[in-house]
Amino acid sequence: MKRGLIVGAGLTGSLCAALLRKEVSGPLYLALWDKAGDSGGRMTTASSPHNPRCTADLGAQYVTCTPHYAKKHQTFYDELLAHGILKPLAFPVEGMMMKEGDCNFVAPQGISSIVKHYLKQSGAEVYFRHCVTQINLINGKWEVFKETGSPEQFDFVVLTMPVPQMLQLQGDFANLISECQRQQLESVSYSSRYALGLFYEAGTKIDVPWAGRYITSNPCIRFVSIDNKKRNIESSEIGPSLVIHTTVPFGVTYLEHSAEDVQELILQQLENILPGLPQPVATKCHKWRHSQVTSSAAKCPGQMTLHLKPFLVCGGDGFTQSSFDGCITSALCLLEALRNHI
Repeated sequence: MKRGLIVGAGLTGSLCAALLRKEVSGPLYLALWDKAGDSGGRMTTASSPHNPRCTADLGAQYVTCTPHYAKKHQTFYDELLAHGILKPLAFPVEGMMMKEGDCNFVAPQGISSIVKHYLKQSGAEVYFRHCVTQINLINGKWEVFKETGSPEQFDFVVLTMPVPQMLQLQGDFANLISECQRQQLESVSYSSRYALGLFYEAGTKIDVPWAGRYITSNPCIRFVSIDNKKRNIESSEIGPSLVIHTTVPFGVTYLEHSAEDVQELILQQLENILPGLPQPVATKCHKWRHSQVTSSAAKCPGQMTLHLKPFLVCGGDGFTQSSFDGCITSALCLLEALRNHI
């Protein structure tokens, strides 16, 4: 039985796994490793420690579908809408840039529910807190090492984590990349920012007329969302949740500071935007070192094949763009590359 490994349990990795499972008719062992404690990648949904039903999207906030991709990726949108995983955004987001024909969708059960849907379809063995450190070529197979535990061997490997993390991999991997490929990978750049989730007790009222708001006049805060309102899941049994995204300059300036210090700075600025907010029962401050792609890999749309036998390929939004459709495009390109070589 062929053994395949996908590294990264975000949208590209999970969808690639689901597409691969549909494509391969014979027996296939498919493993999916992620260094985080849960799936989602940059489509992550955090839960309140006091009530797991009180959640907040700390990464992607909503999915914008352009007329071009509504046609090109229609089957993906139709499936997620039919399962109730995506629903149209019903409440206003102040300051949102809208183009003619665009549709915006939210995920009522949290943005990570999209990733979880594809993981379920994939039938892959999913392992969290598996941080890949090196990849070696041994007897025609890839031997993949992680921070803890024994290395494992695979017939093919798909890398979908942020490109700077790929470039940190040790072992034969570092020598297999051509100089041209390395330059292309090193040219990929990302913005950095922080996200802060605030969780409140049931019955707490946050009285604003919007579900989300882009802030243009604050050096720290770029976006605020009343997350349960944005997802249209307000309930008397579940407290509201608030999500704050910082500006990129703030994220870059405080990238190496402690989460506690950064959280305090964000809360101080939030008081200027929403004065008199009630006290949250829990908070979650998350650093997005690799938030959104600002420059993608040139001349390799969707994926980059690094080695043919055994097969090693990398993909993700670093090879397209940081959007739902960018990740779908990469997953389809990865599938095409895998189809031709395994």
